[in-house]
Amino acid sequence: MCTVAELLDQKGHAVETIDANATIYDAIKKMSDLDIGALVVTEGKRVVGTITERDYSRNVFLKGKSSPTTPVHDAMNKTPLAVDCNETSRGCMAIMTRERTRHLVVMESGELLGILSIGDLVYSIVAEQMLTIEELEQYIMRR
Repeated sequence: MCTVAELLDQKGHAVETIDANATIYDAIKKMSDLDIGALVVTEGKRVVGTITERDYSRNVFLKGKSSPTTPVHDAMNKTPLAVDCNETSRGCMAIMTRERTRHLVVMESGELLGILSIGDLVYSIVAEQMLTIEELEQYIMRR
C-alpha cells in the first residue's frame, strides 16, 4: 500500500491553479485545454477552494449563470478535501468514496503539494494488485 508522497513522486507535483477572481469561462477553458477535471483555486499563494466540471454544471450552468461573467469564487467548492503525504492510497479512496468526490488536494503545513484524482488512485491500486498477483503466481510456480 503506497502513500500520497509515493503517489506524487510517481505522478508529479504539478498542480494547475486559478485565481478566485478569474471567470468560470477561464476555468473551464483551462481545464479543457489541459484535459483535466479540476483546478485548485487560490488567492495569492493561499488555497481557498477547488473548481471542477461538476461545480460548473451544478453551480453555473444549471442555475442559468453566465460563464464569462461569473467569478470562480461564486461556484467553487470552498471546503476542498485535503490529505497529507502520509495518507495511504486506500485511505484516499475511502475518503473519496465516503465524500463522493473525485479530487483530493495534498497539503502539508499549509503548503500545496499536489492534487490526486480518482484516476490516479485507481491506477495505483490496480498496479499494487497486479504486483501482488505476480508475486503469488511466482510463489505458486516455485512450489
